[in-house]
Amino acid sequence: MTHTSTTVSFADGAVTGDGVVLRVEPSADGTVVIVDRTPFHPVDHTWPDQPGDAGTISSGKSAVSVTEALMAAASDAGDFAVGTGIPVKRGAEGWVWLVGHLLDGDAPEWLVAGAPVALSVDESRRAGLSRGHTACHLASLALDLAVADLWRKEPGTDALGNPDFEGRANQSSRIHEDGAVDEYRLGKSLRKAGFDTECFAATLADREAAINAQLESWVASAAASRVVTEGPTIVDRRSWHCELPEGTAKILCGGTHVHSLAEFASIRVTLDLNDPQLLVMTTTAIAAD
Repeated sequence: MTHTSTTVSFADGAVTGDGVVLRVEPSADGTVVIVDRTPFHPVDHTWPDQPGDAGTISSGKSAVSVTEALMAAASDAGDFAVGTGIPVKRGAEGWVWLVGHLLDGDAPEWLVAGAPVALSVDESRRAGLSRGHTACHLASLALDLAVADLWRKEPGTDALGNPDFEGRANQSSRIHEDGAVDEYRLGKSLRKAGFDTECFAATLADREAAINAQLESWVASAAASRVVTEGPTIVDRRSWHCELPEGTAKILCGGTHVHSLAEFASIRVTLDLNDPQLLVMTTTAIAAD
């Protein structure tokens, strides 16, 4: 029985840590290991924008590979669920929330409940995903600013006080190492909300250029970036803060991020409107030397 949610350290940038195995469970995708504390960032099953960390779990000279960290949950009644199989919402009474470590194969004999283990995240992959996630947020803020003049009604504001196109139109976001792909629905509901989709389509190249100019300015600012947490467990709220020249942007976010925009050599986007009702924004980051 697992009585408390997993303690996590990835928000501070940790990539290594020690823990005690609480349970080893079979799942549809393979063997899942739960420990009491972990530096691994899991993919969120409700908004899977950032992939989960990969790495290793070890004891002495023995180690096993973790293909991806993912969300898991356990109930007081003894139920155990992983990822999209979790049947309740966060905060549901009688459930605790856990970080599951999906193994590459079966669990070795030494990996059992009660065993002390060392956990190590793939640092290169984590760094790339962190750059990708920060770049994704910055690109979205720059997009909001670049289309701010196209609203005839007030759509609400984003983290910098600009009209919130991101919040109104984004239908999916997929982060990868050093980049992201975001999709925005430009349908009837957005037009009813007051957005001029025709003008946007006619000026697409200018909007893309404005976004890239803004991103270049923000990267040059070398602004501080961090994750702020409200508690130590996987269910405590976290948010991304970035001290941009226009003000500090604060966005609720469960992912990982860079510590400074000085970690980028550049961030650029391309806008694709081949389907007039679907904007695809591809963000590409290049790490600083």
